[in-house]
Amino acid sequence: MKFGVIVFPGSNCDDDMVHVLGDVMGQEVVKLWHKNTELPELDAVVLPGGFSYGDYVRAGAIARFSPIMQAVKTFAANGGLVFGVCNGFQILCEAHLLPGVLLRNANLQFICDNVWIKPVTNNSPITDGLDLNRALKIPIAHAEGRFYAEQATLDQLEANDQVLFRYCTPNGELSASANPNGAERHIAGICNATRNVFGMMPHPERASEAVLGNTDGRGLFESLIRTFVPA
Repeated sequence: MKFGVIVFPGSNCDDDMVHVLGDVMGQEVVKLWHKNTELPELDAVVLPGGFSYGDYVRAGAIARFSPIMQAVKTFAANGGLVFGVCNGFQILCEAHLLPGVLLRNANLQFICDNVWIKPVTNNSPITDGLDLNRALKIPIAHAEGRFYAEQATLDQLEANDQVLFRYCTPNGELSASANPNGAERHIAGICNATRNVFGMMPHPERASEAVLGNTDGRGLFESLIRTFVPA
């Protein structure tokens, strides 16, 4: 697969993502500048974590107007795979490529910690090969990670099997104490209705190498690569 990783002013996880996709997963990867108006030939676009445009106004609210985002929208509309992590998830929601919004954490504080998330479905490119009975330990680092949507939208996400991950205990149980940012229905990641755009707040690229003591995130990238079918 050929991946493109977008670099916005304030992105700080772009090199991490490039390293994991290229050096760890052995895929072709290029960086994409936010001022680009066209995309090269790609199989997937990744929006990495960070603080695009300093998170002024609201996280992701300015980045959605970057010149490259129109090309990303066209790419997604044509069935291209788009993956947003943390700030990337926020941008995808602000750009209306994914429903809902990411609000300030319930405790109104920045949270940087290892948390547990449970895959909810195998019906997506990044969860296809995951064990639904096994919780994954994945780091988070955000101040605006509380997923929110109107109840009708949440019900639709559930009915369409679009919820990908929920915050949970190490045993996979849902509890208030295991929901670090107060996200609605413990939602940590979702996909769009056509299942080619997906986003999550936890950082799987930070948990994909044995040298870091945690490879729980690697399975997401393995699933994506294995399930990719060229158009």
